[in-house]
Amino acid sequence: MRRRLGALDTLLLTAAIWFLAKFVRYAFPPLFPEFQATYGVSNGTIGLAYTAMMLVYAVMQFPSGVLADRVGSPRVIAGGVATAALGVFALSRPVSFPLLVGGMMLVGLGTGVHKTVAVRFLSSVYPERKGRALGVLDTFGALGGVVAPAAVVAVAGRYGWRTLFFASGVVALLLGGAFLVRTSSAEAADGGDDDASGNGGIDDDGASFDDYLALCADRRFGAFVLVTVAFSFTYNGVVAFLPLYLTTSTATNSTLANGLYSALFAVSFVQLLTGDLSDRVGSLRVIVGTLALALAGLVGLLVGSTTLALGASVVAFGLGSHGFRPVRGSFLVELVPDSLAGGGLGAVRTVLMGAGAVAPAVVGVVSERASFEAAFALLAASLLVAVAASAGLLATQ
Repeated sequence: MRRRLGALDTLLLTAAIWFLAKFVRYAFPPLFPEFQATYGVSNGTIGLAYTAMMLVYAVMQFPSGVLADRVGSPRVIAGGVATAALGVFALSRPVSFPLLVGGMMLVGLGTGVHKTVAVRFLSSVYPERKGRALGVLDTFGALGGVVAPAAVVAVAGRYGWRTLFFASGVVALLLGGAFLVRTSSAEAADGGDDDASGNGGIDDDGASFDDYLALCADRRFGAFVLVTVAFSFTYNGVVAFLPLYLTTSTATNSTLANGLYSALFAVSFVQLLTGDLSDRVGSLRVIVGTLALALAGLVGLLVGSTTLALGASVVAFGLGSHGFRPVRGSFLVELVPDSLAGGGLGAVRTVLMGAGAVAPAVVGVVSERASFEAAFALLAASLLVAVAASAGLLATQ
């Protein structure tokens, strides 16, 4: 089964679904002015709608992982695609604002099941090259964020934003159908007994709540949760305010600041390299190296003054941050027992996404009451905690 599922098309289909999930979510912010013009709502109202979608997305991490442990990853992934498709099709029709919010929440519900389950799925399909596979997955997702704003300009500007959502729904159904057919045919060819497509080799009784509590009590697992939470807090704080930080705290003009902001995401291809490298030298070594590089970049933003220094700092932060992502998933898979893989990964992603959601608010408050330099110094301190904790894990392995 693994041989059959391990073909390249399985990885590409899983990654393409993640690309589409990120594409749809990142298409919303550029459309906020259109939504406001259409529905006459305020910044606060549209912001709350987006927050509601992301909260649903975050909440789905744990239950989707537990469900995948019981019924199989492919079924959960396909169900998520169908749910998200229903949401974008709802958005493609003229509806009231409450129904628009309902469609957004369906998008959050459907896309929220994918990443946690996909990490578990790909890790079981590619056990010897899970770092490389997760690197491909995260790179496709990052590209969704790069493409979405341009697509809004190109498609929504010419044909209307509802057309963009309708096309996304059609593509979602095609990808979801192809994925389900691919995995179902492979399962049938192997008798349906492999953990990559069945229930993960778990016995019918499933995992109990006490099993998850025992996992949380494990010191190495808890230490790495600290690493992921500290990183997520820092990364989301930087991403939310980097352009504004550059224009207010340095001599950078808005054009250059936006260019540097694009560079932060443009270097996401490093995920392909770090994922593969982790397969060769071990996840923890790559984790410590990438987090240290990200920390160096963030410190550079605080002390740099020239354009060259600031640009190099942004690139270093981007390389380290993006490079960390696929290796994080790979190492978590190593820490969590197979019987708890989906739920364990889901629990961690719920916590780290919650920390990431809080970061922009914290940075905003600190920047107003003190300064942007103080806010970014706080983010650097959080990342230092992540570096220290991961170094401790490496030293004691």
